Amino acid sequence: MIDGNELARLRAKYGDAVGSMTHDPAFARVAASVIGPTGTRSAPFIGLPTLLDTVYRPLDPAAPDFGDLQVALYGIPMDLGVTNRSGSRFGPRAVRTIERVGPYEHVLKCLPTRDLRVADIGDIPFRSRYSLDMCHADIEHYVTAMVAAGVTPLGVGGDHSVTLPILKAIGKDRPVALIHFDAHCDTGGPFDFSKFHHGGPFRQAVLEGVLDPTRTIQIGIRGSSEFFWEFSYDSGMTVVHAEEISTLGIPAIIAKARAVVGDAPVYVSFDVDCLDPVFAPGTGTPEIGGVTTREALELLRGLAGLDIIAGDVVEVAPQYDATTNTAHAAAQLLFEILALMVFSPSIGRKAG
Repeated sequence: MIDGNELARLRAKYGDAVGSMTHDPAFARVAASVIGPTGTRSAPFIGLPTLLDTVYRPLDPAAPDFGDLQVALYGIPMDLGVTNRSGSRFGPRAVRTIERVGPYEHVLKCLPTRDLRVADIGDIPFRSRYSLDMCHADIEHYVTAMVAAGVTPLGVGGDHSVTLPILKAIGKDRPVALIHFDAHCDTGGPFDFSKFHHGGPFRQAVLEGVLDPTRTIQIGIRGSSEFFWEFSYDSGMTVVHAEEISTLGIPAIIAKARAVVGDAPVYVSFDVDCLDPVFAPGTGTPEIGGVTTREALELLRGLAGLDIIAGDVVEVAPQYDATTNTAHAAAQLLFEILALMVFSPSIGRKAG
């Protein structure tokens, strides 16, 4: 039973405190960023939805001015590269509607949307809703503008084919490393007369010289399409199957990922079908036996300190998910990748 003196102490300290009155210095910094002096905060369901509830900064597509942004959150509403169920063109809109993510990352102890100069800059301006080639060219062009401005791109797709033009934009000067979370390796060859589908972006990225396969790790791989992914092994990629997660353990996989990429500039790509369909049914190619959301968060948090230079979360197809769980998981994954960027050496150099 609580001691009377202890109860009196707690009443004196907390009895009349407003919501923003927090004594722990770290918690006080968080509280001050979201709660006003009267103890109120804005309701999460009011106002225009943006990615991670960041400021919306619309840009002129013809002459984008990114100002002093360190990180640009952007949507890629395009799914012309799917091989199964379409619908991930609605992914960015679905992720924007998720209103309870952040602002505090309690494991990494950071406020990524406050610690970084970050904004939602809207969606990639596509010239055509029918031409996959034109859409890929538009993505590469716009991300190239971000990179030229010294801004870190963090996108929401869209199908996984969108990662190829992004890698072409950020890997122009040197091939980058990759930490890839997925049910599928996405290193397949031409499919129905096209090599630019969502099942082959990473093969093409290696062949175009923008991705270093020896510094690439793919995590969560499973399903019946293993025979498509010979390229992953032949090119020197490291593949961690979903079945290995329970035997290897999360710490060992984190250590392996960190060893594979080393000090190279790293792109982080998270396909939501890496998650088991129990957690993310709203995707185009679900595969049972996948990663749990808790495992995914632990894996991502273990990457803190790597030189993360860009990333994406892809393949959210909200119409297959009546619960919105997939969009909620995707928003949290996006938040975690943004949190990693707080600790990225390249982004820290832009703090000026």
